[in-house]
Amino acid sequence: MTYTTIAKLALTILLLPAVVGVAAPALARERPAERLVRDKYGAISRGDVTAKKLALVFTGDERGESTSAILDTLRARKIQAGLFVTGSFVRDAKLQPLLRRAIAEGHYLGPHSDSHPLYCPWEDREKSLVTQEVFASDLSKNLAGLETLGTLRGKMPRLFVPPYECYNADQVRWSAALGVTLINFTPGSGSNRDYAPEGDRRFVPSRQIYDDILAYERKNPHGLNGFILLLHLGSGRQDPFHPMLGPLCDELVKRGYGFVRIDRLLQMSGVEQ
Repeated sequence: MTYTTIAKLALTILLLPAVVGVAAPALARERPAERLVRDKYGAISRGDVTAKKLALVFTGDERGESTSAILDTLRARKIQAGLFVTGSFVRDAKLQPLLRRAIAEGHYLGPHSDSHPLYCPWEDREKSLVTQEVFASDLSKNLAGLETLGTLRGKMPRLFVPPYECYNADQVRWSAALGVTLINFTPGSGSNRDYAPEGDRRFVPSRQIYDDILAYERKNPHGLNGFILLLHLGSGRQDPFHPMLGPLCDELVKRGYGFVRIDRLLQMSGVEQ
């Protein structure tokens, strides 16, 4: 066999995947999952920035006074959101019917921890304040409570928004060990400030939160593409954000956005659950 023949044979082998319709190894970097945005701890914080889709997520612990109004607003607009609640929220007899309603209306209902512990110091996120055993026990209890309501069954992906949205790489790994994917809101818009009541140094009027979200959408190169926009189911504020939710959704639709449920946003971006 001549050198020229050997060279031609080697070239044929290299090109074979393209000939038979199989992706070549070099194309592995182009998998859809690569379009997900992860933070430095490994948590998913945004979906596909090339798609004009976003997901609304709401968290709740001991307060849920805005839940009914939020569900009304979403139902009127046929928007399905994600509700992430603690064990305290699940065990509240007054709030349970609202959670059952959320499930019936097609919303995603997921965990936010059972006892709402702080996983790591604000000033030192690399340090964990809980052990893996304590973390797993707490989260498992939250999951079990949600399952009694009829959610997270079968092949439904298990997504988890951590308490205070504060965590590190330990909790991301520990979640994965339980078959749970830790996610967080997309930073930048300031939507999450709606939790702070009047008198809190972090209090921001609802109108300003609304304006800041839309201002961020205009100035960011990717707008709100793939955004995980977080708000709260209760806050104790005299100026709650939920009256602004409908106008916000309407304005974003005018700007060309579509709302998708959080698990579908991430599946659309290629995440493997």
